[in-house]
Amino acid sequence: MSRQAPPPRHSRLATRLAKGGVDAVVVGGRAVNPPVVRASTVLFDTMGDLNEARRRRATERMFTYGARGNPTGFALEDVVAGLEGGYRTRLFPTGLAAISMVFLAYVRPGDHVLIADCVYQPVRHFVETFLKPWGVHVTFFRADGSDADAHITARTKMIYIEAPGSLVYEMCDIPALADLAHRHGALLVADNTWGSGVQCRPLMLGADISVMAATKYLSGHSDVMMGTVTTTQDVWQTLSTMADAQGAAVSPDDAYLVLRGTRTLSARLQMHECHAMEVVHWLNGLPDVARVFCLALPTDPGHELWRRDCLGTNGLVSFEFANATPAQADRFVDSLTLFGIGASWGGFESLATVSNVAGTRTCEDWSSAGPIVRLHIGLEDPQDLIDDLAAAFETVFGG
Repeated sequence: MSRQAPPPRHSRLATRLAKGGVDAVVVGGRAVNPPVVRASTVLFDTMGDLNEARRRRATERMFTYGARGNPTGFALEDVVAGLEGGYRTRLFPTGLAAISMVFLAYVRPGDHVLIADCVYQPVRHFVETFLKPWGVHVTFFRADGSDADAHITARTKMIYIEAPGSLVYEMCDIPALADLAHRHGALLVADNTWGSGVQCRPLMLGADISVMAATKYLSGHSDVMMGTVTTTQDVWQTLSTMADAQGAAVSPDDAYLVLRGTRTLSARLQMHECHAMEVVHWLNGLPDVARVFCLALPTDPGHELWRRDCLGTNGLVSFEFANATPAQADRFVDSLTLFGIGASWGGFESLATVSNVAGTRTCEDWSSAGPIVRLHIGLEDPQDLIDDLAAAFETVFGG
């Protein structure tokens, strides 16, 4: 039992302010949600207790110091690990911080990494500004994974994928890539932000590590930044040790916000999917649209893999104009009134932006494609969103 504070016996104000109210006793039930535990210093009853906690924290999750996590964050870690079907989860300040930590933990100078061509653009920036100068060899392979085996070498330590990919949602065969990686002694890492642990679970398909930007659907309210890394038991300790060495930690208030968002994650994703599919089917019949990028469409190249490996889709939809200039694409987005113009997604609101797919691919030539607009379909009434899109088409292209 924790040591109880002595009876109040100090009358001086500074002492009362410092010592009062820290051992509140609540009689009755308990709150539905876990409390927000804000703590940098963690107190122990004895030096023996402190030393025991320090001894165990290398391999066990212990509340010993704020930079090593707190009970509010631990609760979120458990929820995410359960979503992903993994052993344990670690939280990071942003999605990119989570991605960077994976490379820092598992890759060393002289190693070779295979990265899918469809990854989040900041990953490419990390490759150029850190991995390559650090002496890591990087090869990009086709987004669908079809040429990954041609590039793997004896020095390959990791295959890194997004499933599906950013912007136009290419799907790869996760079990096949996991098998390829493991046959060569490498790890398979999947960015699962799109799947959110609900629509897709890469660890259940053979991946060793799954990364998510909790900024997106897990949070769901566009008001917090966070990343998560979940691993299998076999590879966990390497990540945990490096994260501790780097001092990676998140605010308990941010952890609480994301934890609250997870409570409605499944319901929100169902609404996002339902609304998005109404927009998809409407866009798919327009003469001004050359192609709609959505895995739920039977005509999509990744449709069969999506049906096999995923449980649904979400609010992300992209489309290519049939005949438009970049200026017209910009004007189209500018004409929308219900869609915000922003780079993120996964919140309750609808967003639109012009996507530069050609500038983010090296294995395939997208230069001949028309301008591509990415939409995030939010929780607004889908007919209102369709009306807004129709008005923008009318403004830019006429009747």
